Amino acid sequence: MEILPIPAESFKVGFVGAGKMAESIARGVVASGVLPPNRICTAVHSNLNRRDVFESFGVNVFSSSEEVVKESDVVIFSVKPQVVKKAVTELSSKVSKNKLLVSVAAGIKLKDLQEWSGQDRFIRVMPNTPAAVGEAATVMSLGTAATEEDGELVAKLFGSVGKILRADEKMFDAVTGLSGSGPAYIYLAIEALADGGVAAGLHRELALGLASQTVLGAATMVSKAGKHPGVLKDDVTSPGGTTIAGVHELEKGSFRATLMNAVVAAANRSRELSQS
Repeated sequence: MEILPIPAESFKVGFVGAGKMAESIARGVVASGVLPPNRICTAVHSNLNRRDVFESFGVNVFSSSEEVVKESDVVIFSVKPQVVKKAVTELSSKVSKNKLLVSVAAGIKLKDLQEWSGQDRFIRVMPNTPAAVGEAATVMSLGTAATEEDGELVAKLFGSVGKILRADEKMFDAVTGLSGSGPAYIYLAIEALADGGVAAGLHRELALGLASQTVLGAATMVSKAGKHPGVLKDDVTSPGGTTIAGVHELEKGSFRATLMNAVVAAANRSRELSQS
């Protein structure tokens, strides 16, 4: 059976699962103008608060996931990993090769998604929590029958809530260790920087504001300046100055090695969980 392209000018997106991730993606898609809200839908079974949230920005809310699949060209499974098998299996009779299936469930492999759904037109996407503020770091991998056009469409959707990159699925455990768990490492770093500011005599509010903006500014420099972070570090490290004194302390504390070890440890744990 020939795979028909998703109609670029009129396609509709449906979310199976109406949680925070689905909300973040839907809001981003609407805010960026990728789709109007009347071409987005989800289903709320009992939590009326979630219905109100989606309806507040114009998304269609149905009472069943079957209706979501029926009305959508692109179906995004945004449920918790422990229930994704049940959700995909129960809806497998409702999907066809004419629908593009997408999963954002952490740790669930394409081969399993394809087996449960009976469809190979699947794309696995892994965003991280900063999707809530439009700054996600997202990675995607295409299933057996997903086309390049499908990939471009998904990149456009998820690009509305941050930056999206392509990677082979075998890299996803490492992705989990870096971008999936990475926000927690940065939150710790911001908290520690703020604590350092307080220890040096700053008021807590000022210290936290400076710490968070410093991290944001440094990340933006890396993203936009086109320079290696080591070069940017050298640019602010004067001979015998304050910054090199601080960097020296970080090196004595194995700062870089500790961050590297954290990424590897999280990646290894992701690998263990995906095999269990």
